[in-house]
Amino acid sequence: MDFKYWFLLSRVPFLIVAILPFCLGALLAGRILGVFSWPVFLLGLLGTVLVQLIAHYSGEVHDLAEDRLSVRLEKNFFTGGSQVLVENLIPVKNVKRLIRMVIFLALLIGLALQFYFKCGKLTLGLGFSGILCAYFYSKPPLRLVRRGVGEVFIAYAFGWLSVSTGFYLQAGHFNVLATLISLPIAYSVTNLILINEYPDYPADKQASKQNLLVRVGKANGALLYAWLVGFSAAAFLLALFKGLPPLAGMFYLPVLVISVNAARQMLKGGYGDRSKLERLCAQTIFVNIGTTASCMLGLLF
Repeated sequence: MDFKYWFLLSRVPFLIVAILPFCLGALLAGRILGVFSWPVFLLGLLGTVLVQLIAHYSGEVHDLAEDRLSVRLEKNFFTGGSQVLVENLIPVKNVKRLIRMVIFLALLIGLALQFYFKCGKLTLGLGFSGILCAYFYSKPPLRLVRRGVGEVFIAYAFGWLSVSTGFYLQAGHFNVLATLISLPIAYSVTNLILINEYPDYPADKQASKQNLLVRVGKANGALLYAWLVGFSAAAFLLALFKGLPPLAGMFYLPVLVISVNAARQMLKGGYGDRSKLERLCAQTIFVNIGTTASCMLGLLF
């Protein structure tokens, strides 16, 4: 099987959404506690990547009907999945087999971190909660994505969980500042999911996929997007007051400008124009990555 199809299926560039928050948590532990283990970091990072791959593969398999509709109705670069399964480039049964293998490897890493590296008694629980969110976001019977709560679980998994796990594996306990830092990331990743639901909206609605946007509608979705931008900025400011280095705020300023502009465009109905919407999707990804990167740069310098 051609490697490039597996690369596309894995949606490798999007793995950064989980990788950076995990790295941020580990960096925070190193900066404020002076503790850092490279073996634990690298193994934990691999586990984090595996969990996100579970989400990607499960989504490709169980959102197949919506992805087929999306490519015909209103697909853009950021949505509709990889289209690898839609175009029958890889058999679905092979992907299902791969999901089981990735889950097994992720659990092995969790066991090693908890019982060999002794990272903490909650290590397996943290990893298992991530696996559950990733696997059942798209998979029945839970299929969180169609219940209007999938976005909440994404905020948890790619916000608090990623940052706090990175910190916990190094320190063996949780940290208030790590939680505060995770909040603007959680809000921004929720917006990332929300805006990516816009081009999929016709397909999702036709397939009765009752995600958050289908439930509230496009106009209310734009209002929610703007509120989340405000919540994210407020949470970042709170983190600055509670110990995040002030320099992080300087790095965050251009991110804030872009996020506010994106919110303004959404409120003006920019989601109704395909080319504008694609740019807004790209800007929202930048805001999510930039929010995490601002915290990391503030800690590094």
